[in-house]
Amino acid sequence: MTLPAEFHDIAKRVNNWGRWGADDEIGTLNLITDEVVRAAAAEIRSGRRIPLALPLKEDGVQAGMIPGRINPLHTMVQINQELFGPGTVACSDDAVTMGLQSATHWDALTHVSHSGRIYNGRPASTITAHGRAEFSGIDKAGHIVSRGVLLDVARAKGLDRLPGGHAVTPEDLAEAEEFGGVTVRAGDIVLVRTGQIQVYLAGDKHGYGFPSPGLSVRTPEWFHARDVAAVANDTLTFEIFPPEIENLWLPVHALDLVEMGMHQGQNWNLEKLSTACAEENRYAFLLSAMPEPFVGAVGTPVAPVAIL
Repeated sequence: MTLPAEFHDIAKRVNNWGRWGADDEIGTLNLITDEVVRAAAAEIRSGRRIPLALPLKEDGVQAGMIPGRINPLHTMVQINQELFGPGTVACSDDAVTMGLQSATHWDALTHVSHSGRIYNGRPASTITAHGRAEFSGIDKAGHIVSRGVLLDVARAKGLDRLPGGHAVTPEDLAEAEEFGGVTVRAGDIVLVRTGQIQVYLAGDKHGYGFPSPGLSVRTPEWFHARDVAAVANDTLTFEIFPPEIENLWLPVHALDLVEMGMHQGQNWNLEKLSTACAEENRYAFLLSAMPEPFVGAVGTPVAPVAIL
């Protein structure tokens, strides 16, 4: 299916190609300046730390929908082995094989392409089997630390979890912003809570992925207008699934990653953070979400921590 005119119209309005120069590879992460980070550090009041990552385990969130995206396979490669002879210090080592986007993760800007292009107008053909992502691999993202803002869409609506067919709209984001008494500002990392992760935590992997609430194709313009640095949520697919426009698959991915150059994250566990923010009656915090620097990778596991 050819991408519809509606998609291309939005793409023109959110496009950031060339905004930070022809050589730019990190997109909206440029908005996280030293000044933004200093201001983010001032959000720390109680020192309360909330981990946001799912456990890395073989029975993880992946249910086989995406070929090759396997849950972590954890193997012991040596156990109490005396490497330097009998009576010496013994070592145990292990190894993991996994899809880099299989659990809590960041998508690199190269994770999707459309019309033969990736972020900043580069050819999608610059991603190859042996060379990986020549441009905008996740290693180029460097450090991702900024002010985090929780937009608790579900709680703002008085719900534990949004229904599976709910497309999160700009109006929903504004409602959650008002509910939290917070204003999203340039350089923020926005976390959008739908409550969908509860389905996985209850043991239903298939129900977690489908049907799923998620971001509407209308939301990239909201993030673009506010100069948001990155966005993550608590769903498998990030955007609503099945899609809100019939047969238009992953349009939000394409608008965020390709057009805007905005990293996005999925499978973030925002349940404890939702409780903590409600208890402290504040929805902004310092967020550390450092990507693992796999060279040329199109995604990476991440273990984010919100510090209130």
